[in-house]
Amino acid sequence: MSSTYSVTEAQTNLPRLLKDAAHRAIAIRRHGDVVAYLLSRERMEAIIETLEILGNPHAMKTIRAYERGKLKFHPLSSINAAD
Repeated sequence: MSSTYSVTEAQTNLPRLLKDAAHRAIAIRRHGDVVAYLLSRERMEAIIETLEILGNPHAMKTIRAYERGKLKFHPLSSINAAD
């Protein structure tokens, strides 16, 4: 899933790592410990969106109701536009 590079390796290969980050997470380590991750913008935005949903009690209540079969979603095309 992720590749791991030392800080020195990451500095040397940054342009290539930026391209690689579009497809996978890149871990950066210092003295053997991972200290940072390099992620694509799309991946980071997806993580932020997920955290926002998880932190929204109303959204989570709605998701749980759907999972229990107590809520049914309808396609947007079924909504009549106001004239």
